[in-house]
Amino acid sequence: MDYKKTNAPTNTVTRDMVALSSDTGNIYETVCIIAKRANQIAVEMKADLEKKLQEFASCNDNLEEVFENREQIEISRYYEKLPKPVLIATQEYIEGKIYYKNPEKEKSAIE
Repeated sequence: MDYKKTNAPTNTVTRDMVALSSDTGNIYETVCIIAKRANQIAVEMKADLEKKLQEFASCNDNLEEVFENREQIEISRYYEKLPKPVLIATQEYIEGKIYYKNPEKEKSAIE
């Protein structure tokens, strides 16, 4: 998943949770699915950001020397402007890009 090319809104959007949960039939289950996907996206974004910022890490651990790198600041600003992981996960859920299953429902359907 490329979170940089998502069409998720950058601002908070009010959603109709009843309509959003029509697939699962349970609002709480829908929120749980979106939350788990948001956590996955957040971990991926954090790892990507740390990897990019690691390139600018200096070996000097001198407290008196504060070195601000222009590229490092630009990368941080770029990541701050990206949509939040919850908004990306919600957009993925609406577009049907999230695969989920509930073992409890599958078990009861078999019996």
